[in-house]
Amino acid sequence: MKKAIFPGSFDPITNGHYDIIKRGVSLFDEVIVAIGVNAEKKYMFSLEDRKRFIEEAFKDEPKVKVITYSGLTIDLCKKENAEFILRGLRNPADFEFEKAIAHTNRVMSKIETVFLLTAARTSFISSSIVRDVLRNGGDISQLVPESVLAKK
Repeated sequence: MKKAIFPGSFDPITNGHYDIIKRGVSLFDEVIVAIGVNAEKKYMFSLEDRKRFIEEAFKDEPKVKVITYSGLTIDLCKKENAEFILRGLRNPADFEFEKAIAHTNRVMSKIETVFLLTAARTSFISSSIVRDVLRNGGDISQLVPESVLAKK
């Protein structure tokens, strides 16, 4: 069984994340969306809300599992028996950052990172942009799955 961990803070999940997860499901037997917990980071949405947004968005997709974790992603991969880390790339800056992490993970373990390019229609979306639009009273309906819209 080929399992992939898709780690992130998902504050909130965006249509870009959604697209990567949907495409990942066609490549892997299971995609584990792993919401990282970082006590030093300020989140707009609670951990429970972020988990619920993703679970609701994928309620009809049995190959998607949503969990929370802290610590190293490679340790989570070992715990979940996942051989792959799934990551989305929006631009060259994402690639440079993610490449360094992927190399480090491969040095520390046998875990491979699989990169998917974001779809052109979602490549501009980031959780930071969504939060900024929300803070300023803007419309995020084109940027996030409906499960997020129910909360705002």
